[in-house]
This record gives sequence, C-alpha cells and structure tokens, in this order.
Amino acid sequence: MPFFVVKGITCMWYMICGQDNPGSLPARQNARPQHLARLETLRDQGRLLLAGPLPAIDAADPGPAGFTGSLIVAEFDSLDAARAWADADPYVAAGVYAKVEVKPFRKVLP
Repeated sequence: MPFFVVKGITCMWYMICGQDNPGSLPARQNARPQHLARLETLRDQGRLLLAGPLPAIDAADPGPAGFTGSLIVAEFDSLDAARAWADADPYVAAGVYAKVEVKPFRKVLP
C-alpha cells in the first residue's frame, strides 16, 4: 500500500519532475541555494526520499552543457500539497523550469 502514517498524518510519496528551459543554466545556478534549502528542510523533516538534477550529457558534472531538469521524490499529505510545494520552488520563480510534473509515486524497492 503506498500510504503510510507519519506523526498521525497519512502520507504518500510524490514524484516531482521539472524540465528545464533551454539556456537556463545561469538562472539555475543563481537560484540553487534557495532550491537546496527547501530540499534540506524536507530532508530534515524525514520527508525526502531522493532529489537531484538530470545532467544534459552522460557525466556527473556536465559543465556548460548543464541540465535538462530535476527529479524529487518526497512525501506529502496530498497531491495538491505536492503541487503547491512544487509551484513554490525557486527554480519555477527564476524561470529555470519550462514544465513541472507531479505524480503519485509508489516505492517498491529497496
């Protein structure tokens, strides 16, 4: 069952996938500290399963090639709450993301 209880609240995992606008690397770099601070808050609350950027090339550090987006899997009490959190991402405000997709996620392994 994908639902679980955290501190008396029924929660579920949600996948948040942001797709970068072309040429958005400078905006991404500028907004990164604020973006990471929000992720660290989720982590500190025990609500973050994983998060990271999607390199534009097959390299851990893509350099000037940049990124094509980001993937976050975190727990929220509803799809609406996950969407609201995603909509408030500094990368959205900075114009990094062209599109953000939020979907329920069911963790099976590990």
